[in-house]
Amino acid sequence: MEQYEAIIQTITLSMGVAWASGINLYAVLLILGIGGMTGDIGLPEELAILSNPLVIGAAGLMYFVEFIADKTPGVDSAWDGIHTFIRIPAGALLAAGTLGETSAAFEVAAAILGGGLAGASHLTKASSRLLINTSPEPVSNWGASISEDLMVFAGLWAALNHPVIFLALLALFVVLVILLLPKLIRLLKRALNRIKGLFSSNKNKRVTQSRAPVEPAPKALPGR
Repeated sequence: MEQYEAIIQTITLSMGVAWASGINLYAVLLILGIGGMTGDIGLPEELAILSNPLVIGAAGLMYFVEFIADKTPGVDSAWDGIHTFIRIPAGALLAAGTLGETSAAFEVAAAILGGGLAGASHLTKASSRLLINTSPEPVSNWGASISEDLMVFAGLWAALNHPVIFLALLALFVVLVILLLPKLIRLLKRALNRIKGLFSSNKNKRVTQSRAPVEPAPKALPGR
């Protein structure tokens, strides 16, 4: 029974850190690092480096930078675009690393599933932020960012303390992503076309202004 619970706990933590990494990677690194340093989280040898004070400090600095960037309209979408190449691979590596000493097949499987989960949560976050940025409500940007941070902390807490509940919620998240993904992609295309239209209109205005006819100078009257 204890072995079964340990397996469930390991799988939950593996998928939990992958899912959370797609939303806020640096918060995940901070939680794992501080938890490992204090002994509240038993990190496997592959992830023991996260409890190093230097790594915790770097993760804390990047979390602070993301905390500011994530609440600035426009900057958050650019930040998400850059982190497409960071969050997803990191989620895959963390998912594989939480398994500890196991077979290579299990590690590869965990990396594949972890990368998929990180990609799904990252796509959901990035696309919803882009939609929010095209709306005229700047307050919603702050609300979304704070909600995402709380979701990461609450999700990892549930993964560590209530693994079965977390797995059920994670399965619900996957189902919702699958069902809403086509609609989300359509909304994302509309938002991108709207942004493209704004840039095109501004460019046309500048071209029109540069081509405006110059009025000829008045001719001097005879005898003057």
